[in-house]
Amino acid sequence: MGEEVAMDVSLLVGEGASALVGLMVADGWTAARERVARFFSRGDDGAGEVERVEAELEEARADLVDAGEDREIAEDVEAAWRLRFRRALREHPEAAGELRALLDELAPERSRTGSGDTYNSVSGTVHGGLVVQGRDFGTTTIGYPQSAPRGNGGGGEGDGRGWSGS
Repeated sequence: MGEEVAMDVSLLVGEGASALVGLMVADGWTAARERVARFFSRGDDGAGEVERVEAELEEARADLVDAGEDREIAEDVEAAWRLRFRRALREHPEAAGELRALLDELAPERSRTGSGDTYNSVSGTVHGGLVVQGRDFGTTTIGYPQSAPRGNGGGGEGDGRGWSGS
């Protein structure tokens, strides 16, 4: 598998797992659960496979609901399904298009908003305040990073706004 294809699969499985976890606690979960179970059951002629995957999805959903605001549980559930998506695509590489279509159908906002991480750094003098706008924030640090230089314009001295006042 080439590096570009591997990167594409990594993004796809990440998007799949993230969308799945979001869908687990949203309206319309039943329809989404059935479609995702059929995706994971592909190639298996046994009728019980779809039901088995649906049961696993319901168990993961119950974990999320029981966890409430515990982000660590949500991350664990997402990681487990990211691995499932990765294994499914490793066994059936031709299913990547099917997964993309499934995500477009079940989580259409992902194609409008893009995916991946965004890192912003604001430096210099800021008048007023910093405005942060977006959706689904992970680790957010407002202040000076450990590696910020000391002295004029670098933070750590002066009035606490990143300049020494001289």
